[in-house]
Amino acid sequence: MSREPAIALLEFDSVAIGTHAADAMVKRAPITTLRVGTVQPGKYLVLIGGAVAVVEESYVEGIRVGGEALTDQIFLPDVHEQVYRALSGKRQTKADDSLGIIEVCGLSATLIAADRAVKSADVRIIEIRLGDGLGGKGLTHLTGKLESVQAAIEAGLSAIEPMHASHTIIPALDDELRKHINRSTEFTPS
Repeated sequence: MSREPAIALLEFDSVAIGTHAADAMVKRAPITTLRVGTVQPGKYLVLIGGAVAVVEESYVEGIRVGGEALTDQIFLPDVHEQVYRALSGKRQTKADDSLGIIEVCGLSATLIAADRAVKSADVRIIEIRLGDGLGGKGLTHLTGKLESVQAAIEAGLSAIEPMHASHTIIPALDDELRKHINRSTEFTPS
C-alpha cells in the first residue's frame, strides 16, 4: 500500500452525465475527498482522493457510467502530498523565493506536470487551478530557490507534451504582486 494519497479526475462534456457518474462513484467506494462542478467551457469535473484502492474503484465506476461523455481522465495512485493539499485548497508561500508557472491546455496534463515538478525538486506548490476562469486550462504556481524552480518546471514539462503548455520563471517576484498571488490568482477585488 502506498504512503502517498491517490487522486482521480474525470472530465465530462455533459453536466447531467457527469453528475450521474459522480453519484455512482461516491456510492461505489468510501472516497475521502470529492469536488465536483462545472468549469469552462461547459465541462463537468469530478475530482476524488483518498486511499489508492478506493479511489481506483470509484474511478473505474465513473468511467463506466460516464461512457462517451467522458472527455479526459487520470488516475494518479502515488500523487505527491503537495498536489493533494493544493487540490484541497491549501496554499503554501514563502516571502523571498522565485516563482514558476506552468500553464497547460488539459486538466489531466496539469496534474501530471504538477506532480512530476514537485517530486523532482525542492519546491512548494502555491496553487493548482483547474479550468474555472481559465477557458479549460490548468495552472500550477510553484515557489522555491531559482535553481529548484527551474528544475521543477523542466521536469513537469518533460512529463507532458510541451506543445500544449506555456511556462515562465520569475527569479524575484515583486512584493506587491506576491501578496496578490498568495491570496489568489483569480481576478477578484482585494
